[in-house]
Amino acid sequence: MDWRSTIKGFQAYLKLEKSLSANSIEAYSRDMEKLYQYAIAQATPISPENIKLSDLRQFINWVNELGMIPSSQARILSGIKAFYKYLLMEDVIKSDPSELLESPKIQRKLPDTLSYVDINKMIEAIDLSKPEGMRNKAILEVLYGCGLRVSELTELKLSNLYLDIEFIKVVGKGSKERLVPIGGSAIKALKLWIDNVRVHIPIKKGEEDMVFLNRRGSRLSRVYIFMVIKELAEIIGLKKTISPHTFRHSFATHLIEGGADLRAVQEMLGHESITTTEIYTHLDREYLKGTIIQFHPRN
Repeated sequence: MDWRSTIKGFQAYLKLEKSLSANSIEAYSRDMEKLYQYAIAQATPISPENIKLSDLRQFINWVNELGMIPSSQARILSGIKAFYKYLLMEDVIKSDPSELLESPKIQRKLPDTLSYVDINKMIEAIDLSKPEGMRNKAILEVLYGCGLRVSELTELKLSNLYLDIEFIKVVGKGSKERLVPIGGSAIKALKLWIDNVRVHIPIKKGEEDMVFLNRRGSRLSRVYIFMVIKELAEIIGLKKTISPHTFRHSFATHLIEGGADLRAVQEMLGHESITTTEIYTHLDREYLKGTIIQFHPRN
């Protein structure tokens, strides 16, 4: 089997069977093109079905020598594994040469965080005399109190608030739902916004269930949340460049510093893998710390 027809079949598999986006298919295709170029450049060109684990390891080393960063190398490796899984399904090969291929170590950057003092200063800087003040306070309390992504915040629904038992339902990446505990400060701010301000806003059709609205009754945009946070940072003289995600980082870091179990934080953040949550721990800290944090509706 030649490389061109095999890669073409792989592209069709990604589109029809895996339902990947055009951008993802293009990225996989570029990676397979690199493997193809490497294979045919050998003294004896290697066909797709004849590649061995040793060949793939040499290819990864070759990619590394090209100066490609570890995250790009990891993406290429993911593409290789998907490619050979496809060949195995099509009975082109009898065993998967990429099965024991190891990922390069990816150095994860520790995200910027805010101190608890800085977060309080930003919340206290909100002008509650303005109509949007109570809403903005609720936004910051929920971002920090629940560790939400900005998209999860803008899509938060009234029907997913279970404030009587101190939980909210969050719809995360891939439309996956999770329950997240919500503390007293965030609950109080939410109730003040919903019961005293939101009730007076003329709401647009289709937006009735959205928690956070603008003065015209439409859901807030991600850009607007960025602007609110940037303005508050300027008011308190904060020198860091921050975003809504900084509150999510701070939520996770402060929990782990307080002794929370990584798996508990992973569940609250909606991370697929615990290794994603590990970026919130410093290198000189223990992987797990003592007693795990416990959540109870009446705490």
